[in-house]
Amino acid sequence: MADLFDSTPKDTPEGPRPLADRLRPRRLSDVIGQGHVLSPEGPLGAMLAAHSLSSLVLWGPPGVGKTTIARLLADETDLAFVQISAIFTGVPDLKKVFEQARIRRQNGQGTLLFVDEIHRFNKAQQDGFLPHMEDGTILLVGATTENPSFELNAALLSRAQVIVLERLGLTDLELMAQRAEKEMNRNLPLTGEAREALLEMADGDGRALLNLIEQVAAWKVDRPLDRAALSTRLMRRATRYDKSGDEHYNLISALHKSIRGSDPDAALYWFARMLEGGEDPRFLARRLTRMAVEDIGLADPQAQDVCLQGWQTYERLGSPEGELALAQAVVYLALAPKSNAVYTAYKAARVAARETGSHAPPKHILNAPTRLMKDIGYGAGYAYDHDQEDAFSGQDYFPEGMKRPVWYAPPERGFERELKKRIEYFAKLRAKRQGQ
Repeated sequence: MADLFDSTPKDTPEGPRPLADRLRPRRLSDVIGQGHVLSPEGPLGAMLAAHSLSSLVLWGPPGVGKTTIARLLADETDLAFVQISAIFTGVPDLKKVFEQARIRRQNGQGTLLFVDEIHRFNKAQQDGFLPHMEDGTILLVGATTENPSFELNAALLSRAQVIVLERLGLTDLELMAQRAEKEMNRNLPLTGEAREALLEMADGDGRALLNLIEQVAAWKVDRPLDRAALSTRLMRRATRYDKSGDEHYNLISALHKSIRGSDPDAALYWFARMLEGGEDPRFLARRLTRMAVEDIGLADPQAQDVCLQGWQTYERLGSPEGELALAQAVVYLALAPKSNAVYTAYKAARVAARETGSHAPPKHILNAPTRLMKDIGYGAGYAYDHDQEDAFSGQDYFPEGMKRPVWYAPPERGFERELKKRIEYFAKLRAKRQGQ
């Protein structure tokens, strides 16, 4: 298996090369993971088979092979590989890169320009790539951990295909660990459970796993370490969570949809993931209250109170004690009957309000505090509901000439069963009153 990897010397004048560098694949077929894009049926595999590689944006979490794939694409297509980082590259540096690529092209060789952290360039800097992409001076491969839809401008995205790379699974990480053991010519001093724990610590990041393996391989131990011993020697890799980025929105979406889908265990998992990542519990309390209103509504009016009480409990107790009250709200919401009837009705009413915003209320429900207002008909014909049979007049309260809509349609779930009965009851009374 050694021929699969870079065969250059393993030591440099500065010291031994890092394991991650020594195990860097030499061919695309050696890349671990990402089969959904690198296989013959995948987008990159199909491009290479057709000899039609285009500019790309590689989007994925850290340590999944973005830089390696870009370098190997250059090798596969005989393009000069030039790597820059948006963090350290300014406009003068870019001009030099483009000029060198132009000269290279005149001499018959194209350039694959790999831009790490491409989302760090501002919109104007991103525009600077466009003419050089269009005239073929460079083939751009950008790498980003952020959502390109938000971080890259539309002009750049229209000229580059976005390739989504996935975090490495445990099977991928195990294969990487086996390759590392072969490269080091020794097995890791771990029991089976400890080995699984090591893979889990990497959290889908291949580079992080190889760094952990280097640490473990350097230990002098008499017997294989178990999970507990490993945990005392190695700190678990910090959970990847950006409170202002994609992960923040992805996880709150997962929590919301788990609650909407009535799955308390999944909801608790995503709730815990956000807390472990350092999310502000107050943000979660606010969003849980919104979920109670949007997805449960009047099917269980108590759901909103449970959220508000959990929020108040957190404010009084703080972390970590108060978080249990929020977890209780999570479970309650997940198991509550679901209804978006009020939410749907409210949105429909807002649309109608925008379209008919100049229509005045009917005169019979307008107050008439002055004689002039009475003389022009304000309040004329108003029937005071408490004085009517069943305390219901059945009058029309919509603007004159506006057809009466039906927006709120409660389902046969939870407390809204009772509200549906009331709606049907008042509808019959209204028809009766209007027919008299």
